[in-house]
Amino acid sequence: MSTFTIRTLRRDDAAPLLAFEQANRAWFERHIDGRPDDFYSIDGIHAHVAQFLDQHAQGCMHPCVIVDEHGQLIGRANLKDIDGQAQTAEVGYRIGERQAGKGLATAALRHLIDLAQDEWRLANLCAYAIDGNAASIRVLERCGFVQGTAVPDIALVAGKAVDGHRFALALRAAGVDSALC
Repeated sequence: MSTFTIRTLRRDDAAPLLAFEQANRAWFERHIDGRPDDFYSIDGIHAHVAQFLDQHAQGCMHPCVIVDEHGQLIGRANLKDIDGQAQTAEVGYRIGERQAGKGLATAALRHLIDLAQDEWRLANLCAYAIDGNAASIRVLERCGFVQGTAVPDIALVAGKAVDGHRFALALRAAGVDSALC
């Protein structure tokens, strides 16, 4: 696998983020809910970045990007719906089609687990996966997430409602062994 860096989203990531989302739109829409058409414009992506950075400043989200050794954006990973009082958050990640199957999603999830524990001091994480998304489910399970309740009609994929499951991970006070991921 090539060298990559996972870091917090910045305002100047808007143009590379738009290029990443446009290049991978069809790939993503085969696996998860599609985004509205107006998202795929420079104004739409600037609004998206501004919203995520505002939520980060409010302490309810930690948006990250994954860039390769050439500085090209190749993925995203987020802690969202951070609730400091309940010590919970949801994880999510989007890996570009050309990088799929190379361990990047596992590395991104490991990074989110570390952030959740070390920076945000959270106790529990959750994630949602569509039943047919075997690769994402494998990544979650490899990192210690346990499949929980079924979620009917979790997403619309290619115009069709699909089912999924909620996954959960309890973080240990001393730290989750990220080497398990």
